Amino acid sequence: QVQLVESGGGLVQAGGSLRLSCAASGSIFSIIAMGWYRQAPGKQRELVATITSGRITNYADSVKGRFTISRDSAKNTVYLQMNSLKPEDTAVYYCRVVTTTPYWGQGTQVTVSS
Repeated sequence: QVQLVESGGGLVQAGGSLRLSCAASGSIFSIIAMGWYRQAPGKQRELVATITSGRITNYADSVKGRFTISRDSAKNTVYLQMNSLKPEDTAVYYCRVVTTTPYWGQGTQVTVSS
């Protein structure tokens, strides 16, 4: 079993920055990929950014140039640096880690005020 602990969400004004963290612990043998997804009220959960074990990254078009995903393999932690935040970035952000099966974090609220 893998446990994920997310942190770093909060309330920020438009144009501001936040950094999300997600630390994985438990029965971790090989992490294939780590990533962040988000779900706004009334909308489906969507991909924000992912990073593979080979550090290949992928971003949603809506966040390219503003968000940066990174990982610390020694700490089994993935980060999401979010800059130039917009009100439309408001959502619950979920961490996802894929080993032999995918695991989800509990979610952290990000609210961007205009």
